[in-house]
Amino acid sequence: MMLRRGFILFLPRLVGLLVVACCSMSIVYMLACTPKGDNQQLALPRVHSPTAKEGYEAILQEREEKHRNYIISLKKQIAQLKAELQGRTEQLKNMQNQYSDSLDIQLDHSKMEKAQANLLSFLRSQVDKAEVHSGVKLSTEYAAVPFESFTLQKVYQLETGLTRHPEEKPVRKDKRDELIEVIELAVGSLNKPDGVSKAKPHVYTASDFVEGIYRTEKNKGTLYELTFKGDAKHQFKKIVLFRPFGPVMKVKNENVNMADTLINVIVPLAKRASKFRQFMQNFREMGIQQDGRIHLTVVYFGKEQMNEVKSILENTSKSANFKNFTFIQLNEEFSRGKGLDVGARFWKGNNVVLFFCDVDIYFTAEFLNSCRLNTQPGKKVFYPVLFSQYNPSIIYGHHDSIPSLEQQLIIKKETGFWRDFGFGMTCQYRSDFINIGGFDLDIKGWGGEDVHLYRKYLHSNLMVIRTPVRGLFHLWHEKQCLDELTPEQYKMCMQSKAMNEASHGQLGMLIFKQEIETHLQRQKLSSKKT
Repeated sequence: MMLRRGFILFLPRLVGLLVVACCSMSIVYMLACTPKGDNQQLALPRVHSPTAKEGYEAILQEREEKHRNYIISLKKQIAQLKAELQGRTEQLKNMQNQYSDSLDIQLDHSKMEKAQANLLSFLRSQVDKAEVHSGVKLSTEYAAVPFESFTLQKVYQLETGLTRHPEEKPVRKDKRDELIEVIELAVGSLNKPDGVSKAKPHVYTASDFVEGIYRTEKNKGTLYELTFKGDAKHQFKKIVLFRPFGPVMKVKNENVNMADTLINVIVPLAKRASKFRQFMQNFREMGIQQDGRIHLTVVYFGKEQMNEVKSILENTSKSANFKNFTFIQLNEEFSRGKGLDVGARFWKGNNVVLFFCDVDIYFTAEFLNSCRLNTQPGKKVFYPVLFSQYNPSIIYGHHDSIPSLEQQLIIKKETGFWRDFGFGMTCQYRSDFINIGGFDLDIKGWGGEDVHLYRKYLHSNLMVIRTPVRGLFHLWHEKQCLDELTPEQYKMCMQSKAMNEASHGQLGMLIFKQEIETHLQRQKLSSKKT
């Protein structure tokens, strides 16, 4: 840029120098044509000399010839200089035309309309570069940028650090103002007349806001997806906004009708009849009674406790008048990936949302809607980050009794953590699961199969929605890490077991329990002496 500006400034100087050169040549010409002084003139013959006339004519003719030749030479040099000057001028004009567009944008600040058009073009290019309309291929599971979710009152965040909480009010003013601005803009967009419908439009307010998710790609901008209540039950309005390091831009405004969107919950199982009974209580209340658009597929391995599991399923079917279930029995060693893969491929109906679940998971009806809203065939798959419960006997050990399960399901730093290292609970359309190739069926036992599937989606062009959700919980249970596991699987199992017990502070209290008791005893003794 500095070189271009210097070149433009040097152009008038160059033209001036060439003009000065032409003037100098003209002066030389005038001097050359001026008659010489007396002392420089040639000696003329005397008038009375017999050869005076002939000699004088010869001298004049010779001098005229010399002047004529000199004038011709000067004319040639002037013509050459003019041609060279004209060529240089044309060359400079061409170079000016070549860089005129870019220089005008950067130097001519008076053209405001052109500057605004270029700015708008840049902002739209930021939308195109960001992962808004379609997914991008990623190299590893760590390359995905996760979303964070929020409601009118709370923000659910992954990167909590040591001072922030997994669920908290947006206490930072910049974050609070940002989310309020986005919600207000979305409400304004929903209430803007479309000019087509003649019916009295529904007036949206912030109270219609259900939930939103957002994430920031640091070199592009922030993407927001907001869900509002629709005009009827099971209908929603979805607004997609993008902030490309500047004003928020509306990307999409669409009606989303989920009234006929069925979810097939697939649960692989071996033994664990008591846990299955607890799971079915949750499934009946949230899935059957509150949601009602759900199917259950149980893939059972082996025969031990199978009759008890089938009895629980049949009793629920009779008492709740629920017929949308499938029971598949496999006489082989338990493999979570194999069970989910078999359950997904067994479905013979229309394209359906698959929710890969475990028997120790608790979900709400709101989560089932999130599962539907964040999946789209051929475009999006949903990888929610669930809240994992700590060991209740440690958390509530100082209480007289352990609270009921519903009372334990609160999102706090002391009660659990976001299970951001787990990829087992996922929602996707069956067509996407089949097209991606399903699970790796060579993996046996516990762990590993979910990460492989997650990587497949990341390597595709599908958009992976990764966000913490407030309606999905992993219930604590004692984890058994079997000797049959491979070293890598056993390590993963032990890490998961350690994470599940309690928070750092609570584990610290257990480790230093003896020191704490000793300190209390010393305090009692000292108080007695005084």
